[in-house]
Amino acid sequence: GMGGASMGQPGLQQLLGQGGAGGDGGEDIAEAAMEAAMGIPPMGADESKEEGVGGPAAAAAAARGASGSLMDPLGAAAAMQPAGEPLSTGAVIEKYRACASRIDFIIAKDPNHGSCEALAPELLAQLRAALNEVRDILRQAQSTGEASLAVAQKAFKRLYEGPEGSGVHISVHLLLLESIRDVNQRLVKELTQWVIYSDDARKLHQEITEGLVRARLLNLTEFDSHLAKLMNAGRNQAATEFAAHLVRQCIVAEPLATAADFFSVLDVLGKVAQRAGAPESLAALVEQARNASASGAALPPSRSTEIRQSLLGQGPAEALGAGAGGAGGPASRRGPGSSGDPRADPPGLREQAAAMFEEWARVSEAPRLGDEDHMNWASQLQHAGMLKGDEATERFLRILTELVVAHCLSSEAPAPAGAHAPLNFAAVDAYTRLVLLLLKYLQAERGGPGAPGYLQVFSQALDMAAAVLQRDAEERGPAFNPRPYFRLFAAWVMALGAPDPVLDASNIQTLVPIATALLQVQPLRVPGFAFAYLELISHRNFLPRLLLAGGQKGWPLFQRLLSVMPKFMEPYLRNAKLSEPVRLLYKGTLRVLLVLLHDFPEFLCDHHFNLCDNIPPSCIQMRNLILSAFPRNMRLPDPFTPNLKVDLLPEISQSPRILAEPEHVFRNKHLHQDVDHYLKTRQPAGFCSDLRQRLLLPPHEAMACGTHYNVPLLNALVLYVGIQAIAQLQSKSPQGQSPITQSAPMDVFQRLVTELDTEGRYLLLNAIANQLRYPNNHTHYFSCVLLFLFAEAQNEIIQEQITRVLLERLIVNRPHPWGLLITFIELIKNPRYNFWSHGFTRCAPEIEKLFESVARSCMGPPPAPRTTSSGASSLASRASRWRTTRRPSGPAGRRAVVGTGRCWRAAPAAPRGTGAGRRRGVSAAARPAGVGQRRGLADELRA
Repeated sequence: GMGGASMGQPGLQQLLGQGGAGGDGGEDIAEAAMEAAMGIPPMGADESKEEGVGGPAAAAAAARGASGSLMDPLGAAAAMQPAGEPLSTGAVIEKYRACASRIDFIIAKDPNHGSCEALAPELLAQLRAALNEVRDILRQAQSTGEASLAVAQKAFKRLYEGPEGSGVHISVHLLLLESIRDVNQRLVKELTQWVIYSDDARKLHQEITEGLVRARLLNLTEFDSHLAKLMNAGRNQAATEFAAHLVRQCIVAEPLATAADFFSVLDVLGKVAQRAGAPESLAALVEQARNASASGAALPPSRSTEIRQSLLGQGPAEALGAGAGGAGGPASRRGPGSSGDPRADPPGLREQAAAMFEEWARVSEAPRLGDEDHMNWASQLQHAGMLKGDEATERFLRILTELVVAHCLSSEAPAPAGAHAPLNFAAVDAYTRLVLLLLKYLQAERGGPGAPGYLQVFSQALDMAAAVLQRDAEERGPAFNPRPYFRLFAAWVMALGAPDPVLDASNIQTLVPIATALLQVQPLRVPGFAFAYLELISHRNFLPRLLLAGGQKGWPLFQRLLSVMPKFMEPYLRNAKLSEPVRLLYKGTLRVLLVLLHDFPEFLCDHHFNLCDNIPPSCIQMRNLILSAFPRNMRLPDPFTPNLKVDLLPEISQSPRILAEPEHVFRNKHLHQDVDHYLKTRQPAGFCSDLRQRLLLPPHEAMACGTHYNVPLLNALVLYVGIQAIAQLQSKSPQGQSPITQSAPMDVFQRLVTELDTEGRYLLLNAIANQLRYPNNHTHYFSCVLLFLFAEAQNEIIQEQITRVLLERLIVNRPHPWGLLITFIELIKNPRYNFWSHGFTRCAPEIEKLFESVARSCMGPPPAPRTTSSGASSLASRASRWRTTRRPSGPAGRRAVVGTGRCWRAAPAAPRGTGAGRRRGVSAAARPAGVGQRRGLADELRA
């Protein structure tokens, strides 16, 4: 029967007509059986026509009923039911049929079958009356839950049976389902199951499914999981195209949902986009969807939203029940009038929420009350309509967030200079416990741990906290205090590691809402939350769980979380203006990288391209930390081994895994096809000369970025050309293989290094040096490129710049990338390069001392350690320490450091010239890179 907790799957399949969108005899039999079980009288021939979509005349006649008046919504069936008595389910169905016929008659008046927006005002008024009548009828039912689901089944069936292209029919029936949803909060769960178990023609109906998402009638977590399975890794073309359409319309075009809501679908689409032959637009769509969720741009409500509110006639008493928990998007991205806007709160709601929370505070602190009493209190919240997972829930959670933060900040008392003012976090802690209790309650109600949809409240709590935080930071400006918000987020992150966890920390769907909320409050948007942000993304209960999630699904998310930090600090690091807060933030970021280098080196290996893209040229040691990572199952050869044959190493022929496609960066610049064409044909002859101009930024962007060049584009070009060069070398037989130096890719590098100015050349050489990592064919190829450019340079300035790029990465504190060491050693030891004959090696006394130290360490017995006037330790001592402290391979050689505050190897030193302690920090940050002007090594070291 309809009154049960849920309907069985086979019955749903019959009900929804697996044979086609229009249904068949089996569907009618199943529906008749259900109606008979609920005491609904069978339909006669005339009623069968009424239930379908007949012509305008038939619809009008049925709508008029016995009274002959269109304004009598109930007809003869209404007269049979005594007024004031509860309605049986059968009577509710009869009354609904009369309203449905009336709705059909109103729709039939629109000859063009357009959208609701095109209807005349009087028709809109009639529709509103009919929809409100349905809701009122359901409230008169003896069993509201049973009757509402029975009516919803019929409305859902009729949703797919309208005339083709009738936007009005679809819109009105979606509004009808919304009206039913306001009466029965279980409709979203049931409706999601109906869609999932319907045939593909229905579940892949673009306009209707998009409308269900827009109306927030679907549980997107369940639908996302089902749709991802239906896509079958992209082999189901219809489902894949439908998923791409849904992402485009519901995330990119309009923020109806977030990337977290369609996490599994975006994961499948991302993998499909990486395959050969996949359309270029697919990868761009996935990236746009993920960026749109992180951007949090607010959009005003659409015209359809306004009409929906008008038709459903929501008053203050009904405002809490408006909407349904489908999308669960961030309140910060909704327009005025949404659950994230305090101005839209109905009168008295804030007082009601405050009273409920005050009662919860008493219940939670009472010593004699246990879990059962807490669950009973949560059920009262459920009955009050606060746990629908809709806008009512969001308003409730947002108001509580505002109240507890205000309570916390009001307790602030004056404190001595330099000390934190004490705050009372009792209300904040009570709120975090409340959210966890609600999750526990919803788990129990929906079938225990792993029950679908219970995380929606958690996602909404995070979204509301992020929205309130953003608004508070904007309003308070420099007076913004992040401590209450940090306490909120930290408590929920700590819950991931609780002994009896409410949150399943092994489930990526639990971690995605946290990551999404943190991206909303990243330092680029809320600078005052920067330290809290860094602490949260590196928390011992969050970072390792996100990176250890099955299938490395959390890696792209953490790469985005981590890349925020160098982006935020770039303006300060670019000019080497490090105030004490920026210096501390920089040191904290370095320590997070050290933890990753020790415990998750493969993450740094796979994401080195994207991470280095966001690091300013001046942050040499930060970049070295990333480039020094190597897979944990690899044992690095000692780069100081005499006569080391790099090209004979077994690893040197293997390609590294890079979770980035550099060609995506310049696809939008109309450069991809031109580069491919030149690499294949070396035509046109002027391509390399034109390439320099295409790498330049427009003047206004150059002013903002502090460089004339599009650095991400240049980095992507270097890596892409290198990858194509390696592919060309591998595809040719040994007999027909041309030398590496006589190839189109080498022409590109040689022409660029010659024709670019000093700034562009420095950036180009840095992009090449970024590929000098652990033993692989990328390291080998780009090492050969640098050595060839040095040998063939017609100008000593080029050779000096190559030396500078290598040397400045070596004179900072450890670690140093393996490929960087073997390249520099080859440069100074191989007589072919005649390194010591160049004047820049003797241009200043400190330079001579530095190179003498280098020579002894690489070409003779290591001398005693010596420090140059610039503070750089000798490479000789580094060679000795490489041999004695090099990290062993395998798990046995790594000690766990996550959450312990310790890091592998020595901690970095503080930036030079700062006067701060030099035991911890980084030496590269305070030294300007010299981009944009010619600076030799002597000038660099003097600086």
